[in-house]
Amino acid sequence: MMNDLRQSLHLEPLKGWLNDPNGLCFFKGEYHVYFQYAPDRADGGGRKCWGHFKSPDLRKWQFTGTVLFPDTPDDRNGVYSGCGLVKGGKLYLFYTGNVMEEGDHDYTTSGRGANVILVTTEDGHTMSEKKTLLRSSDYPDYCSCHVRDPKVWEEDGRYHMVLGARTLDDKGCVLFYASDDLENWEFEEEVRTPGLGYMWECPDVFTLGTHKFLSISPQGAAAEKYRFQNVYSSGCLDLDTGVYTEWDNGFDFYAPQSFEAPDGRRLFIGWMGIGDIPYSNPTVGLGWQHCLTLPCELTVREDGKILRSPARELTELRREQQTVTDGRSFDTQLPFELTGDTEKEFSVVLANVFTLVYSGGEVRLRFLGNAGCGRTVRYARLPECRDIRIIADKTSAEIFLNCGETVLSTRMYPADTQVRLITEGITGTLFTLEGIEVSYDG
Repeated sequence: MMNDLRQSLHLEPLKGWLNDPNGLCFFKGEYHVYFQYAPDRADGGGRKCWGHFKSPDLRKWQFTGTVLFPDTPDDRNGVYSGCGLVKGGKLYLFYTGNVMEEGDHDYTTSGRGANVILVTTEDGHTMSEKKTLLRSSDYPDYCSCHVRDPKVWEEDGRYHMVLGARTLDDKGCVLFYASDDLENWEFEEEVRTPGLGYMWECPDVFTLGTHKFLSISPQGAAAEKYRFQNVYSSGCLDLDTGVYTEWDNGFDFYAPQSFEAPDGRRLFIGWMGIGDIPYSNPTVGLGWQHCLTLPCELTVREDGKILRSPARELTELRREQQTVTDGRSFDTQLPFELTGDTEKEFSVVLANVFTLVYSGGEVRLRFLGNAGCGRTVRYARLPECRDIRIIADKTSAEIFLNCGETVLSTRMYPADTQVRLITEGITGTLFTLEGIEVSYDG
């Protein structure tokens, strides 16, 4: 069947441009996923807004429309990324209001305003009036105009906020603030570490087990074979040990955010895209671009390593299955899921799309022909690999190795949804998958 490029498992807009997930939370019996949204143009131009999806179960979704617009003096050039906090029957949404002044400015050292703005909602999509909490003049004087992406949480009887920042000497850092009432904020400290670029976006602080982590999306880190392979990257800093680990080794992953599910799980969603990429997405010609990753669960091993795996609710989408044994090939259709144990070396070939090879402690994902639309090869180091899980949608694949110790996320563009899968060194199961349900009412 010809691939119409509209996916079955991933949240994406009917039109326009989607990027950073925002305001992720569980509120009044539903999951809420906001996202930065340019509804007017698939290339990201035009108004920068927030769109909104909601779901009772992570499988049935409703798009309620564009819920935040750049319509005040303090956010006139964009409703940028932020977060949500559920408190007292209300959802508090914090975001960065972007302001670009007229004149001769470089918009890094002058000419840009970055305002922390608060709105509240009682239904997830009807918003209160906006209240500006912090302006550029409230940030430390060593910061440039680039301070944004508030993430707020409650801990030890107080509220805490982190903001991503770029200093005037081009170093990335995160600013920590605290408040007793969610409106009046005091600067506490900053966190920075060398070698991680000139700007840290989309910070997120959370605890797993006994470890506290700071997730960031650094811009400007020097590219290496196994690290920082994309123009921008995302990773996690263990605040107890100082160890930094990238979230993803694939072509398309940025700006993730986590939140707590009602049962205590730490859920996690990223943008399956990156700004300023040297490759392309052909959906632009159809009027939309980008999607979010599958919702995943985060857990931590005793050694402090974070594991990321698809949310357990997604196993309900499994349908027909085939047994995978070493050296077999299969004709199947997208979307599918491959899960199994691996030998010391293994390979997966999605015919005419990509090869995934593990050999000598190295993972290599290489595109074939034009299926990558400019994507070529990505690498990861993994001393040993025991298991694999691939969830492939019509135009994307998420590859989880060692229970999600290493993940590679990528867009792909097969010509057909009927595909041939060839495996070596894998024993497991191949499932066809039913799609999620998404209604677009907004």
